[in-house]
Amino acid sequence: MSTPAEIGLARWHELVETRDPSGLRDLIADDAVFRSPAVHAPQEGRDLVHLYLAGAVTILGPELQYVDEWTREREAILEFHTVVDGLEVSGIDRITWNDDGLITDFTVMIRPVKALQAVITRMGEELSRLADAARDDTDG
Repeated sequence: MSTPAEIGLARWHELVETRDPSGLRDLIADDAVFRSPAVHAPQEGRDLVHLYLAGAVTILGPELQYVDEWTREREAILEFHTVVDGLEVSGIDRITWNDDGLITDFTVMIRPVKALQAVITRMGEELSRLADAARDDTDG
């Protein structure tokens, strides 16, 4: 029988490989929390976690490669490398899943500082774009 981490990891890796965040919301629990060095406070709830992860998939995704991972029954640590605005980015995603294989906690750590600053800038732009698109969708 598969563990929550095995179920969640398979779904996460598929999403990252396809670079298609359309099914992302279905991977996130209602009470999920997102933590990042790019934002001061934890972002709580499916809608906010979805917004931040969708932005991250877009910003980090084109060259994102997971190079190592460590797993336990309900959590995994994924080491990644990517390039943002010409800067090498190294980081770690720590993901926790519930019994249904849904993300309950997603923590990101990024280095070096110059790369983190580039990610913060690009994420701000992407979050604004996503918020504008959501407003346009609700305005009809």
